[in-house]
This record gives sequence, structure tokens and C-alpha cells, in this order.
Amino acid sequence: MRIEAVHTWFEPLALARPYTIAFRTITDVRLGFVALRTECGLTGLGCASPEPHVTGESADACAGALDARGLEWLRGRDVRTLPALVRELTARTPGAPAARAAVDIALHDLLARRLELPLVEVLGRAHDALPTSITIGIMPTEAALAEADEYLDRGFRVLKVKLGHSVEEDLERIGALREHVGPRVGLRVDPNQGYDADDVRRFCAASAGLDIEFLEQPMPADAVAEMRALPEPVRASIAADESLLDPSDALALAAPPAACGVFNVKLMKCGGVRPALEIAGLAATAGIDMMWGCMDESVISIAAALHAALSSPATRYLDLDGSLDLARDVAHGGFHLEDGIMRTLDEPGLGAMLVEPRT
Repeated sequence: MRIEAVHTWFEPLALARPYTIAFRTITDVRLGFVALRTECGLTGLGCASPEPHVTGESADACAGALDARGLEWLRGRDVRTLPALVRELTARTPGAPAARAAVDIALHDLLARRLELPLVEVLGRAHDALPTSITIGIMPTEAALAEADEYLDRGFRVLKVKLGHSVEEDLERIGALREHVGPRVGLRVDPNQGYDADDVRRFCAASAGLDIEFLEQPMPADAVAEMRALPEPVRASIAADESLLDPSDALALAAPPAACGVFNVKLMKCGGVRPALEIAGLAATAGIDMMWGCMDESVISIAAALHAALSSPATRYLDLDGSLDLARDVAHGGFHLEDGIMRTLDEPGLGAMLVEPRT
């Protein structure tokens, strides 16, 4: 099954609700898209959401890597040789993990469509469905409580709360949220590298009774040695995000004593489904829980992350709310979301379709 045509384009997309994290406020995104069409008329889709603050990949670098002329090497190649194609893709696009992810996702979508199976079944399903968190940005406590009520009314039962400006303010807000939502709602927090080691110890000690699932990337990405020096119960509660970009980072973080208890893998950081599953395999071997996260993305790449997550036995957490932030999307389908529970569709590939065909 040979690839006949490669089509790429970029779309500026506004967010339905801008939000604030520790170091900036986000109002819109510019996403890249890939469509690979075969000689028999099948199309595989991929999406790129570059994040220069995390991976160093600028929008221009991503666009350059996704220039259709630079992807001409895919024309005439057989998608059934996917592992070899992904290896070549990695060698051809250094420094552009989101661009790699878009092509990797499209290749996986295309292969699963050819096999007439959902991608998760091709990868080997390990879970039927899991709850996802939905994110509350940095905002005053009363606004956070109101947003929590909105999400609970929509059926979500896990909230991720952005922190990182002030430990005292963070403790006040998360304490008020726990009191407000009660014990049955999951709470996880993300300071986005806004703490130092003393802040982490102080936050963990003061929040011990709040039943927080985990503390996502509280310290700077390069502070792995400082993370590893924290007490074991604190390290076990940390989810590595910006410190974990690729399988080599996963191997380093898992080296005893493990610097964290959770890996937050994102397709846009590591370069797609195949390297994400390499990280998941390392996590399973090391006894580290897997969380599958995202940037602000289309349903195309959110679906790809969900299929991969549900194929990994180490998966415990989902944070796949990125497409919910978009005011509009170029695609629809991809997954079923009800009461905060995510399931794949019983459709070949990713189950995502373009709103307006581009090929």
C-alpha cells in the first residue's frame, strides 16, 4: 500500500477560553496538519502543535519540517513498513518533534485504516476507557471554584489545577477547591516549573491532607538532580513533564533512585506514537505510572494519544483535554467523551475526519 500524495497546511485557531499558566497566558495556537493519501484512496491524518517553551521547536521550524516538498521522500513508500519509515522520519527531521509527530500519527492512522481496525487494536488494547482531567488555569479562587462547578456539571470528575506563582496562594486555592468539590473529585496540580526544592517540600507538607493525585513538573526541567534529592514519598508524587522529552530522558529519570513516580508523555514532545510507546515500555519496566498529556491540539492528535494510551499497560492517567480548548477544529470524531470518560471509536484508524476535505 503505497503513499501517492502528501498534503500539509497550517491553521491559526483561537481558544474558546484563554488560560494562564506559570509563565504566560495562551489565547490562540497555530497548528500544522498532514494528510497522506494512498494509491487506493485511503487518507491518514496527523496534527502538529509545536511548543518552543518546552522543546525549542518554533512554529517556523515546524512549518519547515512539514513543507510538502521536504516530505516527498514518502511518495511511493509502503506504509506497511511503518517502523522503518518512522526511523527515517526521525533522522530527516531533527529538532522538530511536533512535525515528526504529525507525520508519525498520519502513518499510524493510515496503516490502521488499511487493516480496517481502530489503531488501539493494532497496537494491542490494554484498557477499554479511562477518565481524563480538565484544566483550570491560574486565576483567583472564586473564579476557580466557578470554573470547577462548570466542569463538574459537564460530567468531569478529575480537575487539573495550574499553580506556580506563589506557594501560599496555591495552597489557599487548592484547599478551597478540595473543600468545595468534596472527596470524590480527583485533584492534580501543575506548577509548570514554578517551584524550587524548598517550595516543593513546603507544598507537599501543607497539602498532605488534600488527597492530591500528583504534582506535575514543579521544578525547572533541568533540575533533575534536585528532584532526585527530594524524599522518596515526595519524588513518588511528582509527574515529570518538561524534564521528559524522549526515551533517553525517560531512561535517565527512571535510573535509581527514580526522580519521579509518573511519566507525562506527550506526542508533541517525543515525536509521535512510536517513541511514546517506547517511553511507555520503559515506564512499565521501571514500575513508573504513565500519564498521557497534550498541548492545545486537534482531535486528530488527541485521538492518537488516546489510542496509544489505551494500548499501554502502564497507563494510569489521562490529561487529554487539549482539543476542548479550541474554538473550532479542522476535524471531528476521534473519540467518545461522556462524563469525563474517554473511549476510542469503533472506526478504522483514529476515527477522525476532516470537516472539509483538503485532498
